[in-house]
Amino acid sequence: MKIVLQTERLRVRHMAPSDAEFMLGLLNDPAWHRFIGDRGIRTIEGARDYIVKGPMQMNARLGFGFDVVELRENGCPIGVCGLAKRDFLDDVDIGYAFLPQYGGQGYAFEAAQGVLAHAAQLGLTRIVATVRPDNSASIRLLEKLGLRFERMIEAPDTARQLQLFVINILNANKKRQSKHSAVFR
Repeated sequence: MKIVLQTERLRVRHMAPSDAEFMLGLLNDPAWHRFIGDRGIRTIEGARDYIVKGPMQMNARLGFGFDVVELRENGCPIGVCGLAKRDFLDDVDIGYAFLPQYGGQGYAFEAAQGVLAHAAQLGLTRIVATVRPDNSASIRLLEKLGLRFERMIEAPDTARQLQLFVINILNANKKRQSKHSAVFR
């Protein structure tokens, strides 16, 4: 599996069918259902199909997608983070989700910061993120990463409203220098 980037504590790598069990757990986490949406995936085979037709296909087509975030020390998968090009957005967006036991430890910030630096390496200049207005933890993380609220949009698959955050990563690159800087492979 191709390693996209490494940080001090994390490795971000392309997703593979062998990640199906991990993804099944993440896709059925109550926070995923609440803030991202229920994908209706309840089996290992369904999770494998989701991986192949979603993240793997996007990575093959665009050179980026949602990737597995794992701990460098032991290779344990703890979440996903990456970039996506969605039909309803003009720009590439960043997204992330982590298993609940890995929340509050700075992993999401560390992974997302690395992904934004990787986006700059890919030549992307403007990155967006969508978030439900009641997801205060994710909003705080986006703001800490330097994204700013731009406007409300309607999610295409539901009637719910989403907040659209944006960052010009060329201008923000200097602000993201920290001890968790990404090392690219």
